[in-house]
Amino acid sequence: MQNLRLVHDVSFGVTPGTTRQDLETCSSMTCSNSSIASMETCSPPGQCDGNGICSVKGLCTVTGPTVIDFSEQINSVSDRCEYSLLHDQSTGFSLKANFLERRRRDVSFVDSLTLDFSDSDDIQLLQGHRVKVTGSPVTLTSSVQTFSGVDLSKDQTGVTANFSLDGLSMSVFFDGTTAQIYLNKSNSLTYEGLCVDSSSSSSSRLPSNSSCQDQYVDTGDDTIDCAVVTQQCSILKSAPFSSCNLYVDPEPYIIACRSTLCKYPSVDNLRCQFLEAYAKACEKKQVDLQNWWTTAQYHPELICEDKCSDHEFCGDIHGNTDCRCRAIFASQYTEQNRLGGPTVCQDNTASLTLVGCLLKEKSIDYTHLHLSDQTCTGVMDPDSHMLSFSFSSDSCGTEVKTNNSQVTFTNAVMTRNSSSDVITRHDKVFIEFSCSHPKPQLQNVAFKIIDNWFVTFLQSGEWKYSVTMKAYSDAAHTQLLDPKSDIRLNQKIWIVLETNGLNKDVVSVVTDSCWATSEDSPNSTPRYDLIRDGCANADDGTVNVMGNGEGTSNSFSFNMFEFSGKETSEVYLHCQLQLCVKKNNNCVPGCSFAGRRRRSLRYRRGAPALISMVWTH
Repeated sequence: MQNLRLVHDVSFGVTPGTTRQDLETCSSMTCSNSSIASMETCSPPGQCDGNGICSVKGLCTVTGPTVIDFSEQINSVSDRCEYSLLHDQSTGFSLKANFLERRRRDVSFVDSLTLDFSDSDDIQLLQGHRVKVTGSPVTLTSSVQTFSGVDLSKDQTGVTANFSLDGLSMSVFFDGTTAQIYLNKSNSLTYEGLCVDSSSSSSSRLPSNSSCQDQYVDTGDDTIDCAVVTQQCSILKSAPFSSCNLYVDPEPYIIACRSTLCKYPSVDNLRCQFLEAYAKACEKKQVDLQNWWTTAQYHPELICEDKCSDHEFCGDIHGNTDCRCRAIFASQYTEQNRLGGPTVCQDNTASLTLVGCLLKEKSIDYTHLHLSDQTCTGVMDPDSHMLSFSFSSDSCGTEVKTNNSQVTFTNAVMTRNSSSDVITRHDKVFIEFSCSHPKPQLQNVAFKIIDNWFVTFLQSGEWKYSVTMKAYSDAAHTQLLDPKSDIRLNQKIWIVLETNGLNKDVVSVVTDSCWATSEDSPNSTPRYDLIRDGCANADDGTVNVMGNGEGTSNSFSFNMFEFSGKETSEVYLHCQLQLCVKKNNNCVPGCSFAGRRRRSLRYRRGAPALISMVWTH
């Protein structure tokens, strides 16, 4: 609509306060009382019937990243966001298109459509000719089924949705690569969106994940010859397509084909989708292209028998149609030369997840994979297509190793080794993964009775366990010493060292040494030893060590003392702990019967770790 100030009313032939209509052009001019003229015209995609009725009959095509709007103007979507193709504020209806990448991160394709009716169920047209109504899958056939006033049907080419809304008849077709929207409206078009103006990408982008606008630049494909691509796309100007050129301009479709295939490889029958999009546009004009698929060497659209997950798309894998990984999802693994992971260590169980579509692209048959124990195979998730392996610290052929700083549990995913196979067509796989328990590396931390107990969490990778050190005044460990406890000289004290989160069937905790100092530093002097090399100090008859190396906790007792000649009455206790792998080892220190004399140790150990405690009496 245009507003004009009239200088001479006669030149327009419109009297202020009146409207003049031209039925042949479906235009009108209204002159206000203040001599301001406003004009309305039947502009594209509207068509005047010569009797004053401006009807809209338009076709919008979205193929790959390209939008060809009702006026046959062309533009491309460069990100992976959701866009409004059509929106009517008066009815609240919206037709939305979601774009995602495939083999390249920097080229997007229309991936799904959503018919959003504000007062009824929304309908999603998805990959693989799948349809959801209000989030629930529905099974379609060639027979029309009606959902909330929308007629849905499916054939070998794709899914079609037909409906009427406020004087508008609309047909939406989607085959997984191309969407085509045909509408017929008896009055002027009040819609907005990319199908009305393909250049309105900024205003038509819908709120979504902010990362969808991230831009990528992938390495160019040197196998693409753009001159050859241009020639192949220009077939739309040759027979039999040329018979439709007067009715549907082939140029936007040629541009869409050329701009995509000069950057993206012509695989997955991609070239054919642009030809088919033009052929369907011609069908709407009732133009018979006379077996165009034979001339164009057309191959049917790829349809995956299994539903592809959100991080996959249907494509060609070594000559077979299957679910491939989307480029952005795959890059987090391929850039690090990995097929999955990382290892998850939790609750004494290690797990590794491999990406099913990456395995397929590497010609790896997941059914041939297992852990060190061939009976331990992976579990394939039917929805995400992720393959999971797991083992505990004492299962599936897990190898347990000890070095100077930690106990490591290692296993590997490997290919089945069959001596009966004369040949193989699958790559061999060996993926080692492990979890580790660090030695209880508690730093020089003073424990005061005011705190009454001490706990810290250790982590190696993602396997965690805790170590606690508590003091009691009774052998049953029921009277925990607290800040108000009256600790007397020569009173017997019981110290309990416990861990939580270790597998008692695999490892034991060994208290290697404990000693007391008058200051908080474990290296200060004077120093008084209570436990040496896992055994009670033979020179102190009050020390008794219990359960050392037998499990994931142990304890000892001694009679309370103080340092002579020191003004302070504080006594700091420090203990060094180790983890011992039980397999093929005796983790119990070899002490004499009375626990006073040291004999040879027969357990494997590493660098001890330190825990400290302090008393004030």
